[in-house]
Amino acid sequence: MSQLAILPAGKRAKTKVQNRTAILDAAREVFGEIGYEPCTVRDIIRRTGLAAGTFYNYFKSKEEVFAALADDGARRFGPILKALRSQNDDFESFLRAALRAYFRFLADEYQNWAARRPAEEHLHVQGQTPEMEAVFSEVRAAILDAIARGGVPAADADYLAAACIAIAREVGDQMLNRRPVDVDGATAFSTALILSGLKGLPQAQPAEDR
Repeated sequence: MSQLAILPAGKRAKTKVQNRTAILDAAREVFGEIGYEPCTVRDIIRRTGLAAGTFYNYFKSKEEVFAALADDGARRFGPILKALRSQNDDFESFLRAALRAYFRFLADEYQNWAARRPAEEHLHVQGQTPEMEAVFSEVRAAILDAIARGGVPAADADYLAAACIAIAREVGDQMLNRRPVDVDGATAFSTALILSGLKGLPQAQPAEDR
């Protein structure tokens, strides 16, 4: 019987949290030092000090570990985004503030991981998690508010939210590959690109016509 199985329920839950955190912390370090593509699950396990079987109780692959790291970042960025919505009345101010906060979050969060990633490495996590969906919902809600106030064209809010998030992710990825990391430049470029693109958007069709 494993050590985890004979622990009291409270200690067992605490141990599960500690093990998962240890794996994620180790993965951040390994991805930063070795790079995502060349590293293996074995590299992550070695850094944790845990048994291989313990790792596979939580994750099936390094892809799942990377997705969990992305989820964790989205979960912690969501409240920042929500606060910015309440602080900025017009869409342009919210957009600029949200992009700046996101790029600053990336620069701070991944200074020991993504910022040291090989320049040719580009990672994309597939799938939608509850945490990522929450971020999408905040962006979509801000767009719908702006449409209702007449601040932006009555475009398709789902497409527009997805486009804003995609631009932020891709520009953020390139920003982290530069030295120095240019938060202001990434913010100015992304804001201008999105705002200029808004001018040419078609009006959204009524829901019953789609």
